[in-house]
Amino acid sequence: MASNLCYSTCSLFSTPKLGRRTFTFSFPRDESLSFYSKTSLQKRSVSLQETQSSNPTKHSQNPQYPRGKTGSSPKSYIWVNPKSPRASKLKEKSYDTRYNSLVKLAADLDSCSATEDDVFSVLRCLGDDFLEQDCVIILNNMTNPDTAALALTYFTNKLKASKEVILYNVTMKVFRKCRDLDKAERLFDDMLDRGVKPDNVTFSTLISCARMNNLPNKAVEWFERMPSFGCDPDALTYTSMIDAYGRAGNVEMAFGLYDRARNEKWRIDPNAFSTLIKLYGTAGNFDGCLNVYEEMKAIGVKPNMITYNNLLDTMGRAKRPWQVKTIYKEMTDNGLSPNWNTYASLLRAYGRARYGEDALSVYREMKEKGMQLSVTLYNTLLAMCADVGYTDEAFEIFEDMKSSENCQPDSWTFSSMITICSCSGKVSEAEAIFNEMLEAGFEPNLFVLTSLIQCYGKAQRTDDVVRALNRLPELGITPDDRFCGCLLNVMTQTPKEELGKLVECVEKSNSKLGYVVKLLLEEQDIEGDFKKEATELFNSISNDVKKAYCNCLIDLCVNLNMLEKACKLLELGLTLEVYTEIQSRSPTQWSLHLKSLSLGAALTALHIWINDLSKALESGEEFPPLLGINTGHGKHKYSDKGLASVFESHLKELNAPFHDSPDKVGWFLTTEAAAKSWLESRSSLVSVPAKVTAS
Repeated sequence: MASNLCYSTCSLFSTPKLGRRTFTFSFPRDESLSFYSKTSLQKRSVSLQETQSSNPTKHSQNPQYPRGKTGSSPKSYIWVNPKSPRASKLKEKSYDTRYNSLVKLAADLDSCSATEDDVFSVLRCLGDDFLEQDCVIILNNMTNPDTAALALTYFTNKLKASKEVILYNVTMKVFRKCRDLDKAERLFDDMLDRGVKPDNVTFSTLISCARMNNLPNKAVEWFERMPSFGCDPDALTYTSMIDAYGRAGNVEMAFGLYDRARNEKWRIDPNAFSTLIKLYGTAGNFDGCLNVYEEMKAIGVKPNMITYNNLLDTMGRAKRPWQVKTIYKEMTDNGLSPNWNTYASLLRAYGRARYGEDALSVYREMKEKGMQLSVTLYNTLLAMCADVGYTDEAFEIFEDMKSSENCQPDSWTFSSMITICSCSGKVSEAEAIFNEMLEAGFEPNLFVLTSLIQCYGKAQRTDDVVRALNRLPELGITPDDRFCGCLLNVMTQTPKEELGKLVECVEKSNSKLGYVVKLLLEEQDIEGDFKKEATELFNSISNDVKKAYCNCLIDLCVNLNMLEKACKLLELGLTLEVYTEIQSRSPTQWSLHLKSLSLGAALTALHIWINDLSKALESGEEFPPLLGINTGHGKHKYSDKGLASVFESHLKELNAPFHDSPDKVGWFLTTEAAAKSWLESRSSLVSVPAKVTAS
């Protein structure tokens, strides 16, 4: 089929249409390289034969469309058979050919040397009669900032542009493509030196270049210079500054622009929303993060990967793994595939929340996709494994990390692995990793030695405990309250005949604690010294270790069958509010709450509670319909035992009428009548087992 061959004249700066190709040729007004942009085809058409017949002489001399009228009416275009010999000549002067030649010229400039001689030599093919639009097209297609700057110099010297700022703006965009803010800023100074006034495009290009270079403060600086040049930012610039101000730390300005954007219904880009989510997250306003996310969707702005990753990371820091799962599903449902940052956010979120299976699933998916984990992510996984008792999985991850080309274990890695071995009672493995740590050049810290000592204590290797303790002065490590708590815990697992080996170690670490332990081990309490010294001890240590100390000291008393001292310690803990709300009473139920106690402390609390119930019965107090003991239903992460399982057997030994409740997990319940009958049958106080078995 024949195609229409037409030309049209339009504004010098009209935008070329690069859609589907047709045999459509624009005709220049003369034989130079100047060109004109395409416009839409006119409704009327006329054959070449008709045009020639109306004025055969003129058209035989000049095949171009005449500048005046032909015959009685103007002719806006002509039709030419594409098979005609003239078609190829017309095509040479078409808009597409002209545009393509300028694009090729831009490529030649990108590849030539950045010297005036080479750049000017390439540009001389334009001749002297080129247009401002030619310069714009060439610069707009360039990517080499050095040759672009020289090309601009050539154009400004040769051409008296009507809008010289356009040439500078297009050149500045070349610098932005290369993220070269320094050259863009120098070009701005050159503009001012030549008397060229910058416009909104100039500033928006500089602002976006600064943002691309992660220099939000620079973006703010250029934004705030706009009014001094008479430039009024448009809505697009304002909304981009929400992101810039937020990242620059000017939270008040960022939220102020956001409120204005909402009120004036500006189109806010996803990056601005991402920054707002991050700002709310930094401030700890996690509900604010979700509100921004929901508002973003409500106004039809599609979240991008940055938005989702920021939101996943924020919800992870908020310890809301259920919302992490929901957001991640929305992301994948919207057709976005997770990238490395997405997986990193998921791992951190699930690791913090101790969602072990979810964290391992993400880890394995990353490995299947060939993604490399960072040292931080490996350590996050190992810390999670230590917290939830995933021993085998931890060793698998540890071996994978060591075989990785990009990252190797650091001191945190070894520390986590020694902790896992310690809690699992794997002494030989803990020692092997400890030696591997030393060979890798890492000095053990107090946390590592604490884990190693715990491991020896669990295995009842008291001499190894002492040997590890004696290394502290060599390493320049000073024991802290947590380390002393570790020693107390080891003592609860040490046979009575070997306790003396550890007393001296405790005294070296904390003299006041050592004295309390000495008083505890004595058969008699002379003039209440034990309670007095224990009170001073608890007033001297940090709050975060008080319950651990009290639990361990009570466990030690129970192991040594010193029930009276155990009761004194528990009462002291209640007085000092180390323990709170162990007992509760309501008209319908009296309860004993043991979830936060160690086994020895829980047995001691049970002993005191039973005594209190006996006294209430003797005094004629009215009992409620129900009595209950709440032990919780959890098991120790490194053991199948939990407080509930131990108490179940102990209550049977006491012949107590408390039974596991099918409706309330972790509760042992009895009725008023059964409790009274049992209490009346008791002729003496309940005895506490002489040994606490560590879980």
